[in-house]
Amino acid sequence: MLERVAKTITRYSMIQPDQRVGVAVSGGADSVCLLHILRELALRWNLRLTVLHLDHQLRGEESRQDAEFVRELAASFDLPFERRQADLTGTGNLEQAARAARLDFFHQLLRDGQLDRVATGHTRSDQAETVVFRFLRGAGTAGLAGIRPVTEDGLIRPLIGMDRSEIEQYLRARGIAWRTDSTNADPAFARNRIRHALLPQLTRDWNPALPETLAHTADWARAEEEYWESELARLAAAHLTCQPPAVLLRTDALAKLPVAVARRLVRRAAEMAKGDLLGIGFEHLSGILELAAAAEGHGRLQIPGLDIFRSFNWLRIAPPTTDNSETRDYSFPLTVPGAVRLPGQHSIVQAELFENTNVTESSAGVYNEGVGGLDWYRLSGALEVRNWRPGDQYQPAGRGAAEKIKVLFHEGRVPLWERRHWPVVTMAGVILWTRRFGPAAGFAAGPESRAVLAIRETGA
Repeated sequence: MLERVAKTITRYSMIQPDQRVGVAVSGGADSVCLLHILRELALRWNLRLTVLHLDHQLRGEESRQDAEFVRELAASFDLPFERRQADLTGTGNLEQAARAARLDFFHQLLRDGQLDRVATGHTRSDQAETVVFRFLRGAGTAGLAGIRPVTEDGLIRPLIGMDRSEIEQYLRARGIAWRTDSTNADPAFARNRIRHALLPQLTRDWNPALPETLAHTADWARAEEEYWESELARLAAAHLTCQPPAVLLRTDALAKLPVAVARRLVRRAAEMAKGDLLGIGFEHLSGILELAAAAEGHGRLQIPGLDIFRSFNWLRIAPPTTDNSETRDYSFPLTVPGAVRLPGQHSIVQAELFENTNVTESSAGVYNEGVGGLDWYRLSGALEVRNWRPGDQYQPAGRGAAEKIKVLFHEGRVPLWERRHWPVVTMAGVILWTRRFGPAAGFAAGPESRAVLAIRETGA
């Protein structure tokens, strides 16, 4: 077994020479075996081991005895011992709360630089249980990848290639004692029902090598996910636009992708916007794709932790907001020269005066940037920057008549969420300039203009 574990460590590059490795020991067979084996292998990599134990305080005296057992085991090996207690009273799902407490304990030690790696006693049996559990909950390949042998944050699982029965046999053959957690037999926990009832039945009636088969499934799924992680980085850079807190993507580009790629891209966009994928399932991703594929127009979908809007050929994925600034009008004086930072946006409207300068007209804002030139000597009052409001209309330079800005939005295929804070520059209530559509015909600078007021929108 020693060499098999060493091979697993090497295969997954779990540790490097001279590293400080914490060994998570609950007192159970798996973690006790892990400590014994790593202690024997420590000289190969010149490892400095520390024994870690989290007392969940869920089983009274039994929990206290577990902690004492692990302390004594660490002392017998003359190893440092790090213990923490967790208060899980009042938590909903005890399994999840206990796991979160353990991870917090390990991650703190890793973040603080006290350790380089933390080794846990997860086995191939745990892997099989995890794959079945996640399959029953409807997981995709990301979930079926199961327990990763190595995580980016420094957790390693040296026993991931060993079955629980092998580990117990190894300990018995050497007369090594371990503790038994009484809750491991409690059928109230889903994992225990899988471990003691479902998996044994499937192994007996369907596939004697089921744990190994499920471990191979996890390996296969993990390799798929590792490929997609690198591929998604490229796809996200090409197709996703971040406008915190939202992520945007074009529906026409999405429609050209194979369904498997489109589904993963939408999943990545949801993760970027939400921060995680908790509560997001297959049906939610399918709903987003259906919204993106709908006939041209507008639509909306709400899923756990996210609000998705479709407008023209844009899809916007963002957390729901309770911030009333989303619906609040704004209005600010614009001095010359001067600048106004637009609320809730990452842009600034600037005004600058030029003498005898030709200023080319072009659009500004989210889609492209540029300058709108106004004839300075046609202006005769204070300037103001405010957001577009329903009913606003003006005649852009180059058009034959005034139009409602809402009509210009439609012609320009401006998504609904961009319109609310769309900036316009006014003088005594008259619109002089607006993002993208430029200066008003009656005030636009021309070759004869002696002085030009340049209105420019730039990124903050």
